[in-house]
Amino acid sequence: MTFADALRDKQQQIGLWISLSHNYAAEVVAGAGFDWLVVDMEHAPNDLPMVLSQLQAIAGHGGSAIVRPPWNEPVIIKQLLDAGAKGLLFPFVQDADEARAAVAASRYPPEGIRGVAGSTRANNFGRTPDYYKSANDALTLIVQIETRAALAQAVEIGTVEGVSGVFFGPADISADMGLLGQPLHPDVWVEIRKAAKLLIARGVPVGTLVTDPDFARSLLDEGFTFVACGTDVGLLAKGSDALLAHVRGDKT
Repeated sequence: MTFADALRDKQQQIGLWISLSHNYAAEVVAGAGFDWLVVDMEHAPNDLPMVLSQLQAIAGHGGSAIVRPPWNEPVIIKQLLDAGAKGLLFPFVQDADEARAAVAASRYPPEGIRGVAGSTRANNFGRTPDYYKSANDALTLIVQIETRAALAQAVEIGTVEGVSGVFFGPADISADMGLLGQPLHPDVWVEIRKAAKLLIARGVPVGTLVTDPDFARSLLDEGFTFVACGTDVGLLAKGSDALLAHVRGDKT
């Protein structure tokens, strides 16, 4: 089942964030069996060739690779889709018009403005004869809400035709609320849950990233469809810290 199919069927999906910007590291974590993996360009030192190599590394492991571009910009989107990205996570979507712009950048005419190339990795280098007919519907398009203003318009954003789901960014929402560095603050999640319930009631899949695994599990229990429960950077940093502390015999 593809990630797009899973969201349509409300099949819960557990994910991981990939920020180490290397195909070898991406292959290591993809082998764990996560349902979806976000290759991040917004807050990681990734460029297009590096993203391509990570998509190739992930491809053989069954999980769905979702790319977060640095911005909602049609030229970048066109290149990522031609490189074979089957899902996109658009950062900092503030209103329904911006969500519609994301949809347009991701779809071929007449539904959008995506440019047409003859042979790309996306269509198996010209070997997929019906690619142009199926590409629009096969794409997973997630919009990211990161401010109080966007939370107030969550339903309008999430119900734009072509949007597959809404992702809440608690780190930026907490900053916008004057709680910088406190993404799990209860006040932040009061606001997120309020918007999430409205979206869920309208059949819109919702998701997020939290690095507390118990909290991640609780969100799935509350009806979130897709939740990322960690990052490759965090796993490496915490694992190496814990290993050194254990061998040193640190008591703290």
